[in-house]
Amino acid sequence: MSEKHYNTLSDYYKKMFNSKVFKVSLDAGFTCPNKDGKLGTGGCIFCNGAKGIGDVKKSLKEQFEEVKKILHKKWPNAKYIVYLEANTNTYGSLAKLKEIYEEVLSYEGVVGLNIGTRCDCLDDGVIDYLSELSKRTHLTIELGLQSSKEETLKLLNRHHSLEEYTNAVNRLHSKGIKVVSHIINGLPGESFDDMLNTVKYLNNLKIDGIKIHMLYIEKGTALETYYKNNPFHILTLDEYVYITSKEIEILSSDVVVHRISSGPDNDKLIDPLWLKEKFKVLNSIDRYLEENNIYQGQKRC
Repeated sequence: MSEKHYNTLSDYYKKMFNSKVFKVSLDAGFTCPNKDGKLGTGGCIFCNGAKGIGDVKKSLKEQFEEVKKILHKKWPNAKYIVYLEANTNTYGSLAKLKEIYEEVLSYEGVVGLNIGTRCDCLDDGVIDYLSELSKRTHLTIELGLQSSKEETLKLLNRHHSLEEYTNAVNRLHSKGIKVVSHIINGLPGESFDDMLNTVKYLNNLKIDGIKIHMLYIEKGTALETYYKNNPFHILTLDEYVYITSKEIEILSSDVVVHRISSGPDNDKLIDPLWLKEKFKVLNSIDRYLEENNIYQGQKRC
């Protein structure tokens, strides 16, 4: 456990690589079956089109070097994890996936690869290749779940079931591939118990990492329209701090916490405005954990 009351990603990387490690988010030009009509159109209701990740008009090498140039000035000996974040990054032919993955892993200073994708875009051929890749580099698959409540998944227009998610994680784990799950607090109609139940579900899946987000509403998303037509309660900062702290308290102690807040586009943010103060959110959670002597896994169910 780190000086914080939960397992931080920075400590995990430092212990593994004995160096400062940064994630570099790139846009490899993939689309999503929930956007192109295969499963649905428009994507999830909170989707902002994967903006602000990388300039898809530029090559992957150019995107990477732009970020590296900035970081290298302060941390000349840093190492990098390439994060293919935009859309569904296993949604393509195996030949295309190999071409992209092998290219980014060849960049100087890159020690690993995080791949953001969907649970229903991982066929056997892809998983076999990922298994082989995991033996050569630090590989992590990031799977959006958001909630373990089936009604919520339908509301979010996810177009996958909880059973599909469970099967995907189990198949990845059977091949020795690490999985990071994304969840969202404050989803419409969800109770405190619903949010805790999502963490309990992930504990049972024995995930390797977690990203905890706060639901936010941005201009131009389907969620903006839904919110106008179906107003629902948006969590206050205090509520989010309390819920997230309680999730950390029951989260398995060996899970790496990759993030505990969201990163909206402040120019497009409608609600909650308190998310604009990122460090206030993080510090508030740290303070609550400290004051209440709460540690990750303390009340693991």
